[in-house]
Amino acid sequence: MALSAKLVMRQGQALVMTPQLMQAIKLLQLSNLELASFIEEELERNPLLERAEDSHDPREHEPPAEAAPSGDPVESDWTSDEFATDRGALEAGLGTELENSFDGERAGPAADPAGDMMGLSATSWTGAPPSAEGEASSLERYVASRPSLHDHLADQLHLAVPDPVDRLIGLSLIDAIDEAGYLSEPLDAVAERLGVDLDRVDAVLGVVHGFDPTGIGARSLAECLALQLKERDRFDPAMAALIGHLDLLARRDHAALRRICGVDDEDLADMVGEIRRLDPKPGRSYGGGPVQTVVPDVYVRAAPDGSWLIDLNTDVLPRVLVNQTYRARVVRGASDADKSFVNNCLQTANWLTKSLEQRARTILKVSSEIVRQQDAFFAHGVQHLRPLNLKAVADAIGMHESTVSRVTSNKYMASPRGIFELKYFFTASIASTMNGAAHSAEAVRFRIKQMIDAETPSDVLSDDAIVARLKSAQIDIARRTVAKYRESLRIPSSVERRREKSVMALAGR
Repeated sequence: MALSAKLVMRQGQALVMTPQLMQAIKLLQLSNLELASFIEEELERNPLLERAEDSHDPREHEPPAEAAPSGDPVESDWTSDEFATDRGALEAGLGTELENSFDGERAGPAADPAGDMMGLSATSWTGAPPSAEGEASSLERYVASRPSLHDHLADQLHLAVPDPVDRLIGLSLIDAIDEAGYLSEPLDAVAERLGVDLDRVDAVLGVVHGFDPTGIGARSLAECLALQLKERDRFDPAMAALIGHLDLLARRDHAALRRICGVDDEDLADMVGEIRRLDPKPGRSYGGGPVQTVVPDVYVRAAPDGSWLIDLNTDVLPRVLVNQTYRARVVRGASDADKSFVNNCLQTANWLTKSLEQRARTILKVSSEIVRQQDAFFAHGVQHLRPLNLKAVADAIGMHESTVSRVTSNKYMASPRGIFELKYFFTASIASTMNGAAHSAEAVRFRIKQMIDAETPSDVLSDDAIVARLKSAQIDIARRTVAKYRESLRIPSSVERRREKSVMALAGR
């Protein structure tokens, strides 16, 4: 049989992932902070894009998108929120007309006589003149911020160590201290890097150990606790033996600790209570940086008729517009290369505005279905959380599971029950013993925590006892699953809890 080459024409369909489609999919899974950063980059890159609040003439931009049908009250409420960009409309809506302004904000020779007598102008009430950028300064600008851990230790080092070589060693040690307050680099490595003796580095570290906060620069948890106990004059031989066997303390093996330390139950309870009052991470009081507050993407609130209202957080939705007037001005008399560049910018800007609108609609649609599926949770609490998966939500709203997964990533919902990530509402299903409705894994985990919190020293529940109680509540669960949920809640075993409760009972006498 002879082989030959030939041309064959075939027709078929395939989904092509264009760069714009890939970018639109990426926008779905971005958090509000990541989206704001992406928009800032696009505003710098695309001259036809601008923020809605930066514009002054609404006729320069494309008309707003069509409002959603009135049959969906949640989406129509959001889409009917037009971008108010006219200065007159903004002043009328916010009550910031000229006649409502303070006297000090008006331009003119008029001034407050009392202010002139005191040598203060009406615009200098903040305590400082306006900055070079025209922004009025305030007292908050000049309030000293809390120093970092590194700065706090460096200030103490300059006062405690006069020798420049020792000061250099101390600064190297301070640089090696992590956010928790522990020395993260071995002393021999520091000595080799600086070319000094190990004994000299160890002596400087002893000076650093005396700095505030107590326990800073420790190389282990035992050393950190020992430094704090020495400052309180509580580091006796029995306490030193206890610090040297923290592994037994973690396992609540109080019998072995009593034998090693040579104390009775009451003294051991006092020693354990003393250790609990210490700070295992002395550097955390200074923090490693500003804590970013979680900003919800969706708000859920109760309606008067008992239903739930879902609103998008418009504060985190970027509002960008396409400046058509600027485009018409640029392409007039421009070269072919400039026209091509402007047309590409226009295409990108139009795509971005549509993608942002579609992203907002999708988040609202998925959130509304989650609230509908988990309405019992919002009304009664975690015990009534239902098992839910991505496929159930995707089938209900007519989307693919991957789209729902991207939408629920890094998105948060604020409700009367608190702020939750959207993925929190997707939990596994645990079967019922009576062929009834399945139970949510998160709800079962909450039941286990409630049972253990209600324990008494004389009645500590084992995993088998918890399984028996859950089965009496028609929850079919295995013992190993209870142990897994208990460990995920960082709850020790029943033996360790019984030891701990007995010691705490002795300490409370």
